[in-house]
Amino acid sequence: MTVIASLKRDYLSRLAEQGKRADGRRFDEYRKIEIETGVVSRAEGSAKVKIGNTQVIVGIKMDIGEPYPDSPNCGVMTTAAELIPMASPDFEAGPPQEDAIELARVVDRGIRESEIIEFEKLCIEPADKENKGKVWIVFIDIHILDYDGNLFDTASLAALAALFTANVPAKRFELGEDYPLPLRDPPISCTAVKFNRAVVFDPSLDEEEIAEARLTVATDKNGHIRAMQKGLNGSFTKEEIKKVIKASIDNGKELRNILYKSIGK
Repeated sequence: MTVIASLKRDYLSRLAEQGKRADGRRFDEYRKIEIETGVVSRAEGSAKVKIGNTQVIVGIKMDIGEPYPDSPNCGVMTTAAELIPMASPDFEAGPPQEDAIELARVVDRGIRESEIIEFEKLCIEPADKENKGKVWIVFIDIHILDYDGNLFDTASLAALAALFTANVPAKRFELGEDYPLPLRDPPISCTAVKFNRAVVFDPSLDEEEIAEARLTVATDKNGHIRAMQKGLNGSFTKEEIKKVIKASIDNGKELRNILYKSIGK
């Protein structure tokens, strides 16, 4: 750890011992959240989300392809993330780095495991022994504009807002009229990090840089866990995990209302 990082860790740890954070938030409190939809005219759906100073834009594109062999009558989803140097000096140009792959995986898992997309309704021709089948493929492309902590929740919320504004481009492929992407109720991902026995939600960049462990929990509207992702090398106690899950359910309700308001639901 560098001298600056060590000083930052000592400062934030002393504040945490007093029950405080550097920006004055409660440990379970999120920064201001802003959602804007329809920001990319050429995409089937798109959204830009700001949590604090972190900004993420997500575009949805759709094409026709073949189903997976183990789900011959279901559509396909693929998620990719790009961390460009413009968003942070820590990001490098070139092929996707480990951080970008993990970000895409966490967003993908929250959406896939919650079964928010009704994949069976994206089947055009089911595959069989004589036919490879034809289904809609949903591409979720995540682009980071500014990085100031908590990319996971910002990207997940942007992906959901983009999906809810997406239309299946049937007319372009002479398959009838366009129609809204068939979706169920959304999962909401909430991320907490731990440093020096303090567990805080919606971590700022400074908090992420000194974090020992990270936990992302995606829950549905009934408070059921749909996905979890543990990151970094440190660990959480059983009691800390219970508190993270409880706070994720509570924060999830608030974030879901903000999402619904942004899409007019």
